[in-house]
Amino acid sequence: MQTVTSPATSSETAPAPWQRAATGANLLSPDGSLGVTIFEEMTMLALSAGAINLGQGFPDEDGPAEIKAAAQAAIAAGVNQYAPGKGFAVLREAVSAHQERFYGLTPDPETEVIVTTGATEGIAAALLAFIEPGDEVLTFEPFYDSYGAIIGMAGGRHVTAPLLAPDFMPDLDALESAFSSRTRAVLLNNPHNPTGAVFPREVLSRIVELATKYGALIISDEVYEHLTFGVQHIPVTTIPGAAERTITISSAGKTFSFTGWKIGWLSGPQQLVAAVRTVKQFLSYSSGTPFQGAIAVGLGLPDDFYTGIAGTLQHKRDILAEGLTAAGFGVYSPKGTYFINVDTAPLGITDSVDLARRLPGLVGVAAIPVPVFCHPEGAGRTRSLLRFAFCKKTEVLEEAASRLATLRDKL
Repeated sequence: MQTVTSPATSSETAPAPWQRAATGANLLSPDGSLGVTIFEEMTMLALSAGAINLGQGFPDEDGPAEIKAAAQAAIAAGVNQYAPGKGFAVLREAVSAHQERFYGLTPDPETEVIVTTGATEGIAAALLAFIEPGDEVLTFEPFYDSYGAIIGMAGGRHVTAPLLAPDFMPDLDALESAFSSRTRAVLLNNPHNPTGAVFPREVLSRIVELATKYGALIISDEVYEHLTFGVQHIPVTTIPGAAERTITISSAGKTFSFTGWKIGWLSGPQQLVAAVRTVKQFLSYSSGTPFQGAIAVGLGLPDDFYTGIAGTLQHKRDILAEGLTAAGFGVYSPKGTYFINVDTAPLGITDSVDLARRLPGLVGVAAIPVPVFCHPEGAGRTRSLLRFAFCKKTEVLEEAASRLATLRDKL
C-alpha cells in the first residue's frame, strides 16, 4: 500500500478530526502514516495488470434513456444554478410518492423530505447532527467504510455487531449485548453492503425494540432497496414503534445507474429532518440542480422497470457465481445489492488481502477483501472473505467468470 506521512503529532494530543475519520475508515496506521483506500489500491492494481475491476461497486453502463434525456433538457433550458437547500419540490414530491407507492408511507414533501448530495451526505449530516463526543453508534460488521469515517469525525465511538456467514444474519443476543446506555444511534444498512444480506422482519423488529429500550435513533441507509433477489425489502420505519425515531436515506445512484450524479434523499419525522437539514446546509447546501427533476422522472417509472432491474441484476449475479464456484471458492449467494462474497479457505488460502493483491496478476480480475470493512476482531473473523461486484455488463461478467474459473490451476 502506498502511504504518505502525516504531520507529526504529540502522543498527548487528541487526534484531529481528519485523523479520527482516517482511523474510522481503516486508513491510519499506528505510526501515523496515511494510506490510500483499498478501492484505490485495487483499482491501481487492476489498471497495471489490465484486469477486469470487480472491486468498486459502480455500473459500467448508463441507466434509462428518459432520465438522461430529462437531465440534458434541463441543462439546455438553463436549470444550472443553485437548487433550494432542501431540494426542488418536484423531487421531494416524487420521493414522497415513491414511498407511498412501494411502502405505504406518506412523508410530507414540504417538511419531512430533503434532497442530499448522494446518500453519503445524508448519512454524514444525520450523524453530525446528533452524535456528540463519546456517544456510541452501532453498526453491523462488516460495514461500509464511510460509516466508520463519519462516526470518527463526529467524535463518536463505533460499536459493531457481527454478521455471520453463510447468510450474514446477526446473532440477536450479540446484537443486544452491543447496545448500552451510551448508544445514541443505530446506523443500519439494509440491503447490506458488503455482505448482500437483506434483513427480515424479525431482525428489524428486534433492532426497533432495542433502539426504543435504549432511546437510540435509527439512521437507515437503504440505497439498494430495489435491488433484491427473491425477497422483499422492508423499510425499518414501517416496523411498529420505529417511525418516530427513524431517518430513512436512499439515492438514485444504485437504482438508476447514475452514481456520478450524486442525488440522494432523506425522510423522517419533521423535527429530525429539520435537525439534519440544519447541518446539511453547511455541507453542500445544494447540488445536482439539473439532475433533480430527471431523478423525479425516474422515480415515476412503471413497476416493470423496478422488477426488471432486479431480475437483470440477479442474472448477472448468477453468471459471476458460476465462475467463482468453478474457481473453487465457497460462494455466498447474496439476497440483494451489487455484491457477492466468497470464502477463499476451500482453496487453502486464509489471507484474502494477500490474494486480492495477487488476483489481478493471476487471472486478470480484481476484488476487495472483506477484512478492510471491519475492526481488528472482525477482520480476523472475515480473514478469508473476498467481495466481488456484479453490476457490470453481461459480457464483462462472462469474461470475468471465465478467467476466474482458471484460478485453481494458477495458485
